[in-house]
Amino acid sequence: MTDLLTRLTELAQLSEPAMLAFLFVFVRVAATVSLLPAFGESSVPARVKLAIALCFTMIVGPAIPPVDPKFTVLHLIGEAAIGLMLGLGLRMFIFALQTAGAIIAQSISLSQLFGATGDPQPVVGNFLTLAALAVAVSAGLHVRAAELMILSYELLPPGDGLPAPDLARWGIAQVSRMFTLGFALSAPFVIASFLYNVAIGIINRAMPQLMVSMVGAPAITLGGIALFAIASPLMLQIWLTALDTFLASPLRGLP
Repeated sequence: MTDLLTRLTELAQLSEPAMLAFLFVFVRVAATVSLLPAFGESSVPARVKLAIALCFTMIVGPAIPPVDPKFTVLHLIGEAAIGLMLGLGLRMFIFALQTAGAIIAQSISLSQLFGATGDPQPVVGNFLTLAALAVAVSAGLHVRAAELMILSYELLPPGDGLPAPDLARWGIAQVSRMFTLGFALSAPFVIASFLYNVAIGIINRAMPQLMVSMVGAPAITLGGIALFAIASPLMLQIWLTALDTFLASPLRGLP
């Protein structure tokens, strides 16, 4: 019995550096997965997210240089911050879809008609988000996400951290790109709504007796739905291209 305990103790001492290195990688990967589109959604159970994080860690760990097991709690906090930064950069693309959905819903008078499902947002935003997640996963989001995590150890080595001014500049660039993408996706609907309302105003001036609101509201909704059916494939293609651009250069915006 004593020999068995001795052997188990020696085995634990031999495996301790590998387990600590695994933990070091897991902290960054788990922080990224918690915000990763499709895998980090609020509808995904926490246990499933944990299993996904462990699977990504097993993929990323062997693909990076050996991690020094001698680290402190501050190093772990820095790794978690880097993971959250990468995950937030990807999550911004979901925010862009939700922003575009809210603008489109207001433009075609669907913001309150159907209510909201899941997240508190118009049904157009939910449709865009679900469609974009399906397209991204079918295009290999899990593979690109693993590549991003592996690449992050070259761009942001463990223990180096990121200066606060550079991080703030990167965050501002991501927020700017989010709103730019959201407005670009919703621009056709805003333009169509503006032209339609101008035409309705001219008709109302020419024919004051006509109840423009009774005729105009269903027409703008029907036209908006038709335009959405036509434009949504192109919108998703533009969004996927922007996502691929970020995955290819995640630190764009840093000096």
